[in-house]
Amino acid sequence: MTQAGQLLAAGISAQGPILFSRFMDVALYDPEHGYYRRARREQGADPFGVHGDFYTATQLQPVFGRLIAAQCAQWRRQLGAGDEFHVVEWGAGRGEMAEHLQAFQYCAVDVDGGTPPAEFEGVVFCNELFDALPVDAVRVRRGEARMMRVDHHNGRFVWIEGEPLTGPWLPYATKLSARVAELREEEEVWLELPVHLQSLLERMTQPLTRGFVLAIDYGYTEREIIRFPRGTLMAYRRHQALDDVLLNPGEQDITAHVPFTHLEHCAQSLGLVTAPLCSLTQLLMSAGEHDQFAAALEASDEASSLQLRMQLKSLLFGLGETFRCLVMERRRE
Repeated sequence: MTQAGQLLAAGISAQGPILFSRFMDVALYDPEHGYYRRARREQGADPFGVHGDFYTATQLQPVFGRLIAAQCAQWRRQLGAGDEFHVVEWGAGRGEMAEHLQAFQYCAVDVDGGTPPAEFEGVVFCNELFDALPVDAVRVRRGEARMMRVDHHNGRFVWIEGEPLTGPWLPYATKLSARVAELREEEEVWLELPVHLQSLLERMTQPLTRGFVLAIDYGYTEREIIRFPRGTLMAYRRHQALDDVLLNPGEQDITAHVPFTHLEHCAQSLGLVTAPLCSLTQLLMSAGEHDQFAAALEASDEASSLQLRMQLKSLLFGLGETFRCLVMERRRE
């Protein structure tokens, strides 16, 4: 059993079956044995890139960083801001964006540290942050919603049915599951409850006095929930998607698709103005159209130029159609 698994098993033995958000939190973020924390300390444990478990747009450098910087520069001009324009990146990971955002007052915030300014004008940026937030799992069967908990039996972590869902998340689960059941005639629907999304968004945006929030991630709108009658929880290891999210905690990534309609509602409740959801391709096309991507593709030799063009192609026609962007604006009162 993994070390994170031992921690979880001991907790279950002492206190009983746990909510999935607790399982996911330990598996990914335990200070000693969590998947993301361990990767920063152990040689060969890096989850990113060809030798890791998955790619993100951030690995397609320098083109991705140059285009995000171009978009931030557009917003700075739009606001008429000066040198004190900040870009605060949440979930900065290995810091690959840092060199591309040095034209601004750049701040990296990640699980291991980083503190944003108390107040600032500028941009709050995150790439694949919300999909890694711990979520709870609920199963709706014949109209009854019940929490799904994680137990430990015979050396394995297993799902068990828990208590009936009550409180503020009940209308959320009821509405989405009813849509799936009606359109797909499903007797049983699994959903994730994004229990930490609003509190994190509030932390991220509270210091922003004026400017923009850019969230890049994969997910679904309320209308698109019918695509996921069994929920969206997935694990990733060695570039393979795995259905068993309870296997080997601490040694595989765990994600849940972002519910963009709910994210929009959270943003609006915090006083942010949301733009229509768009694809990453649309955002990057807008960022690069003023110079026809000349700055993003600037290279010293033909081999480097070819590599940059391949990066741009992957961004626009690969990841760009999978990932979506929600732009939120904080306007001065």
